[in-house]
Amino acid sequence: PTRPLQWGDINFIHTTDTHGWLLGHQKTSFPEPNYSGDLGDFASFVSHMKEIALQKDVDLLLIDSGDLHDGTGLSDGFPPGGVDAHDSNQFLKQLPYDVMAIGNHELYIYANTLDMHTNFAPALNGRYLSSNVNITTVDANNNTIDVPVGDRFAKFTTRKGKKVTAFGVLFDFTGNDHNTTVQKVEDMVKEEWFTSEIAEEPDFFLLVGHMPVQRDNWPLVFNAIRAVHPETPIFIFGGHTHIRDCVQLDNRSMSLESGRYMETVGWMSANVSSSTSSDPISFSRRYLDTNRLTYQFHTGTSDSNSTSSSHYPRHSPSPSPLPSFDTPLGLQITQGLNALSDRFNLSFQFGIAPSDFTINQVAYPSSNSILTLMGAQVLPFSLTVSRTNTTVPPFLMLTNSGSLRFDIYSGPFTKNDQLTASPFADAFNYIPGVEWGVALGVRGALDEAGEARRIRKRDGGLGGLGGLGNELEKREEELYRRGDVRKRYMDWMASQVRRHDTPDASDKDENEDEEDLTLGYVTTDSCPGIGDDTLHTPLNSFDIPDFISSDDPFAIVLTNSTLVDLVFVDFIQDQLLGILNDVQAQIGEDKTKKKEFGAGDVRTYSTLLSTEVLGVWAIGNW
Repeated sequence: PTRPLQWGDINFIHTTDTHGWLLGHQKTSFPEPNYSGDLGDFASFVSHMKEIALQKDVDLLLIDSGDLHDGTGLSDGFPPGGVDAHDSNQFLKQLPYDVMAIGNHELYIYANTLDMHTNFAPALNGRYLSSNVNITTVDANNNTIDVPVGDRFAKFTTRKGKKVTAFGVLFDFTGNDHNTTVQKVEDMVKEEWFTSEIAEEPDFFLLVGHMPVQRDNWPLVFNAIRAVHPETPIFIFGGHTHIRDCVQLDNRSMSLESGRYMETVGWMSANVSSSTSSDPISFSRRYLDTNRLTYQFHTGTSDSNSTSSSHYPRHSPSPSPLPSFDTPLGLQITQGLNALSDRFNLSFQFGIAPSDFTINQVAYPSSNSILTLMGAQVLPFSLTVSRTNTTVPPFLMLTNSGSLRFDIYSGPFTKNDQLTASPFADAFNYIPGVEWGVALGVRGALDEAGEARRIRKRDGGLGGLGGLGNELEKREEELYRRGDVRKRYMDWMASQVRRHDTPDASDKDENEDEEDLTLGYVTTDSCPGIGDDTLHTPLNSFDIPDFISSDDPFAIVLTNSTLVDLVFVDFIQDQLLGILNDVQAQIGEDKTKKKEFGAGDVRTYSTLLSTEVLGVWAIGNW
């Protein structure tokens, strides 16, 4: 960082979509060192910032917008009988969060939702909010009840006496497990309880939720409040799409989204006391890289009693030693997380990755693409070596590229690396007796849909795509409602490269010294000024397919009528069956054209889950 944070009379530190990345990013390939701070470091940062707020006599609130599950071994590497993120969440409970909101990843598995309701939400004392999310459970008398996972709203007063009304809103998620309910945002704002709770005017409204700040339904909540209180300050903290973003819905509000995976800490400040009810409010926002250098820079601290480690002392420059950055709580959390890592055996080494394999930093199907690695090598090897029968019929394997969530970096490939790259425990199913020509047709249909998406992105619309474009739009919307944010994140990453390659005049002035910059996020949002706390040059970003496939390496010659096993990850089963039947009717052999495949034709292909295939590959090949 090169400039101090701008403080106001109300200030916020924001996290979202942490997904278990509580030990930080530990690899040496850039941009990973940018995000090397762990949760203990963050706890120390928050402690020092709270102290600075006291010295400045202003308010500072700590906010989180959800998605604590599914992402690393700390959340997902639990032994049999455990619950995802139960152990890692114990460390988050030690931080002084003022408001937290539920995310969609808290809802994919009922046991996780129940754990949040029973064991996590109570620790927030009414500040874990799920305004439109319920869980069905039983009360002390064994009666079935349908209740919020946390609380619907919170009303509280800040240290400086500001009255706050807070809500925690989830986007219109449809992929939730049984016995959980997500109410549409448009219906929530019509509820009597909601209109009742916004009737009384606070000093400001605090809207925290797992919903992106643009291209979703925050305006519905915002407008419902504005209809009653046209000038009350509104602060919105969103999440879900994993990007850095900011927008102002009017001049007395600001909306902030702060990235993913403990890569970004969001900062927002405002001066609300000095403005009249109709004046524009002075806001600031910043996206901080999560490393100890950043934290020390903004807190006037150092690793040891040094006078030179920080460029931003709390007070006037002084030859006195700077305070030590690490706090007892921060050190305790770091030690506890390392102990949890040891207990889950996350450092177990499957092999040595010979190079970096990234999702979109190289073009598919280059040799350093993790998608190429998965399709051409990992799946054919791992799934067939785990089969119990001695002869494996010819096959075509299909999976969605969204099942891969993170890159693999050169060096030791551990249990934790396996879970960060592929955290979803999906099963591999298959349909036997599919004609090879039909199987290729299914792959072609999936590829065609992906190419149509890329055309639409390039041309800015659905022009010329006809029915395929309409079906594509419906499919993308359904994937988004089920929680798939890969497209929006990838589009955001690609936009950074496009702006860098074709800068306007103002960009050129800012980028004159970019040869000295490291790789990282380069954010352009809808709020004034520069949002990134540390300047970077953008990572390469290439289009990737929506689906990847694996041909049978041992099937030298196959005719269109040869019967093969069509293997697929269970997450895409419903979609695949529909496409399979369409292709079958169009190009299947005469005797099979009328065959309809259904769930009854689906069998289990392997006992391995998607969380395990990379480790099996690494043991056998790395």
